[in-house]
Amino acid sequence: MNEVEMRVKRARELHANGCNCCQAVALAFADKLPIDETSATQLTQPFGRGISGLKETCGCVTGLAMVCGLCNQTMMVKGLANQFREENGDLNCAKLLQSQGPNHSCNDLVACAARILAENIL
Repeated sequence: MNEVEMRVKRARELHANGCNCCQAVALAFADKLPIDETSATQLTQPFGRGISGLKETCGCVTGLAMVCGLCNQTMMVKGLANQFREENGDLNCAKLLQSQGPNHSCNDLVACAARILAENIL
């Protein structure tokens, strides 16, 4: 299993085990962050479900942006977020939830964001 596949698998596992979307994406890269895992967990807590359940910007995208920021890759956020939007149709949590089905779930969105990050910042 290569590095990208390992990050995607880890993000899926974190999400399946109770982390919100933002946490799952960010914590899949915890070993690359300049903060400890507990701090990363706390930092990302309010950004799940489109920022504390407001269903605005998808938590996967905010997790992606946080990882970029903490890894000094802020300039990459716009491009990576646009890639996520191209692959999934939107950045808005509510719209993404409406389009979910058996082949498109929050766990799939978590995996997508983790893959995009892994392909571009590792």
